Amino acid sequence: MSDLLKKAYDPENFRDQAHRLVDLIADHLEASSSQTDKIVLPWMDPDKRFLKWQKDLGEDFDFEPFWKDTINETIHIHHPKYLGHQVCASLPLSGLGEMLNGTLNNGSAIYEMGPVSTAMERAVIEWLTGAMGFNKEASGVLTSGGSLGNLTALLAARQHQSGYDHWTQGKTDGFHPAIMVSEESHYSVSRAVQIMGWGEKGVIKVPTDKDHKLDVSKLEEVYRNAEQQGFKVMVLVGNACSTSTGSYDPLDKMADFSEKYGLWFHIDGAHGGAAAITPKYKHLTSGIERADSMVIDFHKMLGISALTTAVIFKDGKRSYETFNQKASYLLNNEEREPWFNSATRTMECTKNMMGVKVYSILRTYGPQIFIDYFTECYDLGKVLASLISQSADFELPYQPESNIVCYRYIRSDKSDVELNQLNADIRKKLIESGKFYVVQTTIDNKTYLRSAMMNPFTSETDMEELILEIRMYGQSG
Repeated sequence: MSDLLKKAYDPENFRDQAHRLVDLIADHLEASSSQTDKIVLPWMDPDKRFLKWQKDLGEDFDFEPFWKDTINETIHIHHPKYLGHQVCASLPLSGLGEMLNGTLNNGSAIYEMGPVSTAMERAVIEWLTGAMGFNKEASGVLTSGGSLGNLTALLAARQHQSGYDHWTQGKTDGFHPAIMVSEESHYSVSRAVQIMGWGEKGVIKVPTDKDHKLDVSKLEEVYRNAEQQGFKVMVLVGNACSTSTGSYDPLDKMADFSEKYGLWFHIDGAHGGAAAITPKYKHLTSGIERADSMVIDFHKMLGISALTTAVIFKDGKRSYETFNQKASYLLNNEEREPWFNSATRTMECTKNMMGVKVYSILRTYGPQIFIDYFTECYDLGKVLASLISQSADFELPYQPESNIVCYRYIRSDKSDVELNQLNADIRKKLIESGKFYVVQTTIDNKTYLRSAMMNPFTSETDMEELILEIRMYGQSG
């Protein structure tokens, strides 16, 4: 065996590397949370950064400078002034779970390859379904992200609702399946429908009301029009909450409609579905336990590192209908595959040890850690909205229900078109300064800045500084 291989696998060498890297990560977390590190995003032109790292690849390796540069040059999600995309400031213990996953490398799609994480995954799912109010027949799996989770659930809906074995027989002439979704639905839902071969016309949009929630008064009309045009509507999708505005659809009323017409009711709860486990915000998800399927991202509002998504089915048996496919060398030839081989229910044939991360947090801190994280972040959304409402030169398009807050800087001497450009310019300057990280969205053809309060340690002072920074750029623009 080569000396290089011996060194790479040497336990003492790994022990030294791991200790040194953990120290660097801990230093980074401390610098971010205390804000001694003033920069959230160390901005560099993409081409310049590529050239830097391309050159670095040919340099002699020095352990600590390499890892320091890696940490320092990337976006700092644990910084209280990170107010950007919906990625949580992950609990540090979750990172240790990632280390264990990467080292043990147990592909957990079949029990023999990941026995412990498989058992932990089921325990996590049973805790989650119980905490959300589902009955004991509910079940589910963990998978790699909300997009894959939505596809997995909709594939099960297709198999169950088609009236024949869609997986085996494929498309049938004259059969035009479709789903109904809010205009505010996440693009992953439409993408899943198109992956299934239903085309753009298979996604039927339902208008939203002034608060950007699905308008239930339009459901009957949209449904009848779709049927008259020859579409077989099989699924109704609700948002809990929408990605762009953080608004919750009226889930209970949508469940009523689904039951009336025999539709599969799916909820995209990737961001806000976990409100159901919190005493303070569970009212937002009234009716969620009536969904036939739903997804929740642990890596958004529950403090777990990406990617970790729960796909839940009200009737656990439905989860086995997603893929009626056999791989003889992997799966037993039984009438129904056992729960412990998740390859029968997910896209992955090799899956990370996702259950370990969630289980370790539950085991160490109990469910209250998830409730506290979610509640703190949603509370911060209310604080930011209040500060914006008190600022005459800012505009809120609606009162936010979640930790997602949309707003824009306004000036009486600017038209809407000019304000759109002004707010886009403000964001660009914020990003390039590195002091704050916010994103933007479009609502009713107007450009808004958008902040997702993903860090429970973001303070009101941080928000006040953000408003001052935006105002400074807005007045000079």
